Amino acid sequence: MKDMPDMPSFLNVDSSATGRRWVGPSGEEDRLSEAMAQETGLPAPLCRTLVRRGVAPSEADAFLAPTLRDLLPDPLVLRDMGKAAERFLLAVARSEKIAIFADYDVDGGTSAALLISWLRDMGRRATLYVPDRIDEGYGPNDEAMAALARDHDLIVCVDCGTLSHGPIAAAVGADVIVLDHHLGGETLPDAHAIVNPNRQDESGDLAHLCAAAVVFLMLVEANRQLKTEGQKGPDLIALLDLVALATVADVAPLVGVNRALVRQGLSVMARRDRIGLRALADVAGLDTAPSSYHLGFLLGPRVNAGGRIGKADLGARLLATDNPQEASDLADKLDQLNTERREVEAEVRALALEQAEERGTDAALVWAAADGWHPGVVGIVASRLKEQTNRPAIVIGFDGDIGKGSGRSVAGIDLGAAIQRLAAEGLLEKGGGHKMAAGLTVLRDKLEPAMVRLEELLSKQGADTLGPADLRLDGVLMPGAATVELIEMIEGAGPFGAGAPAPRFAFPDCQILFAKEVGTGHLKVTYGDGLGARIDAIAFGAMDGPLGPMLINHKGARFHLAGRLEVNTWRGRQSPQLRLEDAAPAH
Repeated sequence: MKDMPDMPSFLNVDSSATGRRWVGPSGEEDRLSEAMAQETGLPAPLCRTLVRRGVAPSEADAFLAPTLRDLLPDPLVLRDMGKAAERFLLAVARSEKIAIFADYDVDGGTSAALLISWLRDMGRRATLYVPDRIDEGYGPNDEAMAALARDHDLIVCVDCGTLSHGPIAAAVGADVIVLDHHLGGETLPDAHAIVNPNRQDESGDLAHLCAAAVVFLMLVEANRQLKTEGQKGPDLIALLDLVALATVADVAPLVGVNRALVRQGLSVMARRDRIGLRALADVAGLDTAPSSYHLGFLLGPRVNAGGRIGKADLGARLLATDNPQEASDLADKLDQLNTERREVEAEVRALALEQAEERGTDAALVWAAADGWHPGVVGIVASRLKEQTNRPAIVIGFDGDIGKGSGRSVAGIDLGAAIQRLAAEGLLEKGGGHKMAAGLTVLRDKLEPAMVRLEELLSKQGADTLGPADLRLDGVLMPGAATVELIEMIEGAGPFGAGAPAPRFAFPDCQILFAKEVGTGHLKVTYGDGLGARIDAIAFGAMDGPLGPMLINHKGARFHLAGRLEVNTWRGRQSPQLRLEDAAPAH
């Protein structure tokens, strides 16, 4: 949402190097931050971050140390949860054959791995089935479900299944449990249990959970039921690394219990106990304690790579394996596939952006479609279009007359509901998702009318009135104040990500002491205040836009610099570093 036009720009920056208006804290936020600093003794930059999160001084200590004990909801607040856990435990007790039907993305893979790991600790096995993205598409299909039902007593669908009326009906002879978070329809499939915080008959209080968090809650309830029978269930805390990875990679908002799940999951992951994640971290070159950034940009894409352009079950198998050699082999394969995925994505992105710009990027929807675009990268490309235009974006690849596409939305615009409406109106063969992301299948002769209608629906939500995204800043800092200790204290207000953006600070009137292109299109900068204090900064991809050239050719001019602070670890030494995102001349 754009800030109110009468709010003055921060540091008088109306149009920065990247074309954005800088917006700082409101007068009210300034007053609340000062009051919190006086009452709590916490550093002012941390107080600004807490105020922006809506935290009161009396809540600061609890917010900085979130615990699952305080934040985890009672699993039974979700409909069908008791039935799901009871049926799951019955299958375990009777040594029934269990199949897990999982989506091919990170959320599906981690959800499957949660169940497989829990069952293994109980001395039980399960069959893993992940559909092929190209041959089978998203979610359960009639043929696969019928085949699984012939050989299994229970099928658990994770991160899919809420809209799968036909396929679940095809699972004759087996009970089906659905553990999902995608938007539900007006009617539900005839499954034994459907646990989904986004069912239409749910309150919506837990709508921000990803599927892996729903699975985790089911396992919490299963352990609780075991305890009442005098039995001990597996260690659930050890599973939180998987829940954290899914929550971040599925771009679930890092608020409420999600924040505690990720925070504690990162601590579990730092122990490097899970063989698959350890192997993946090694091939990704992750040699520090993981952060939400690493989950979203290093580990998540590699787990996803199998489902995008390789064999669909590779990610889930890696996360679930207890065999070191298999983990090493799978991690190497996924790393290789991720490199291939980047190459395919770059090609499609260039073509999609060109097409979208020809069509115009100021309407309520930005979209592109063409023959042969790999369905495994259209979602990533839609994300890139969304980021560049601050508009909901759809990218579709056609194979013959059938197009498979993905969409990504911006804050405040519910894309999933609009896509579901199109499917109900018959303009799409199928479609669904949630507010920020959706998938669809469309026939070639319905492409244009479908996109026209989708644009109309998104326009009614105000998507065509969005301007360039303002850069929200939490205040100013001087280079000498940006210490490792301060950055670590600010990290205590994290983890940061979707729904909880990392605090951004402006460094005013700075002198560029060093600026050089590094790697492919990145910028390394050292800047100071002219009084001796200096700090390093890195700006990824800055040479591809106006930011890098402007700072390299500074000619002694001074600049306001803006970005996120982080601790840089090099050969065991820690130093503050700015993840530089924007700059403007200091007049």
